[in-house]
Amino acid sequence: MEKSNISKYDQKESTKVHDINGTQYDSASEKPNLDGDRLNFYLLILLYIIQGFPLGLSSAFTIILQSKKIVTYEDQATFSIALWPYIMNILWAPIVDALYIQFIGRRKCWLIPLQLLMGLFMFYMACNIADWLPESGKPNLKMMLIVVLALNVLSSTQDIVVDGWALTMLKKNNVSYTSMCNSIGVLFGIFLGEVCFTLLVSEEFNTKYFRSTPGTGGLISMKSFLLFWAVLVMSVTFSVGIFKKEKKNLEDGIEKVSVFQNYKLLWEIIKLPNIKGLTIALLTTRIGFIATESVSVLKLIDAGLSKDNIMIMTTVMYVGKFAIPIFISKYITSIKPMSYYLKMTPIRLAWGIVYVTLIYFTPNIIHLNSTVVSVPEYYYLILGFVYVINDLLSFLMLIMLFSFFYQISDPRFGGTYMTLFNTLYFLGWFVPNTLVLKLVDITTFSKCSNDAQNLCSTPDLTSMCTTNGGSCNVYVDGYYITTAICTVIGLVWYGIFKNTLKSYQNLSVSHWMVYSRPLDIDEVHEPCIRSS
Repeated sequence: MEKSNISKYDQKESTKVHDINGTQYDSASEKPNLDGDRLNFYLLILLYIIQGFPLGLSSAFTIILQSKKIVTYEDQATFSIALWPYIMNILWAPIVDALYIQFIGRRKCWLIPLQLLMGLFMFYMACNIADWLPESGKPNLKMMLIVVLALNVLSSTQDIVVDGWALTMLKKNNVSYTSMCNSIGVLFGIFLGEVCFTLLVSEEFNTKYFRSTPGTGGLISMKSFLLFWAVLVMSVTFSVGIFKKEKKNLEDGIEKVSVFQNYKLLWEIIKLPNIKGLTIALLTTRIGFIATESVSVLKLIDAGLSKDNIMIMTTVMYVGKFAIPIFISKYITSIKPMSYYLKMTPIRLAWGIVYVTLIYFTPNIIHLNSTVVSVPEYYYLILGFVYVINDLLSFLMLIMLFSFFYQISDPRFGGTYMTLFNTLYFLGWFVPNTLVLKLVDITTFSKCSNDAQNLCSTPDLTSMCTTNGGSCNVYVDGYYITTAICTVIGLVWYGIFKNTLKSYQNLSVSHWMVYSRPLDIDEVHEPCIRSS
């Protein structure tokens, strides 16, 4: 990279940038103003809500399965694979970026079939959910995994499409609102799929808070809820197809990037020295917290807490999550986000120890017998405080990390950069999530209460113990072993990457670019290159 180009780009007061042919352009940005852009703003939020719903649904099924006490942590680890499409979408992102039918629209030609398929899969799930997840009896985990996995493949691909469209749907001076649309929309979609689904279909919630008679089911059945979403998704899709016009940004003298060029660009980005270091950091950044994130709620349910009460506490947490982006969106670009991320890392590791300690004493605080669980009011206050703080710390760190991604992404190829960073982040989340659930299962040891030789290590041995009038009691809980291992790894990660990540945020954007000279800012809203 030529030194002259770096210094020219680094001068904050300069309002000129150069394309690859050396032409100067005025890059002074206008003040954000949603006048004339409000419908686009709300449409983006709606599309992100649709994207977030399958993620929330995946979490809801995990909680519902655990509350029925008919699945193992091994089963949960297998079901967590349903989230893995979000770590693989980088493989087909260049195809989505490069191939399209121009008269339909670069993004619409992908969005319409993707969301129609999402609606159809939701309809298929609605028609079969009563058989796959019965009130009593073993669930059909295989079919649930296949359909939820398919939904997440479609949702993760829709994420590529909407992220790309967001850069061109809004006016140039309003592109900064994209992160707000993303954070609010995806969060609300997860909230609807996780919290609302869990509570509305719960018979216990209906009986306790709406005084319904036992046996009447939830406020709404799983089938009705999923049918409603299937109809909603397809209705939005048809409306976008008919009424929403996509901007045509491919002008004379501009040719679209081919699939091969997109893959080549991606490979060139990955080869950058700073990207290599950042990749290692992102793949390991969540290991320190993953046990408390993935297993703690399941342990609370095992201890006897109601999944409905946990979801009510989660609702309070979501209120905070919705508010945070609104209050900090104006200031987040003016700070050094990785400094704040690193400051919160040891705090969150320490808070995880507080969380685990509370879970350890939970069975001694609540009163559990064969039919009734009695939980003191003060326990809910303590749990709510610990739970909400832990989750808000997680969310703040996420915002800081994604703010850093936006700051270091080359605006010419923003979609490719953000897809790469998202993939690395989710890869460092979902794979450890599955491994941690498996590790908890492996490091947990039980034995039969009336037969010390029976270690309840298989379903047959567990059944034999129950048949003989005993019960399988845990004498080594793998949750605490796994949490200790993760916390130690988190402290080691902090010591290794603290100074490296601080130095990364002090680098100018030019140090993250594949090419030495930035393109015309007016042309960066579509990943295209100038023809000769």
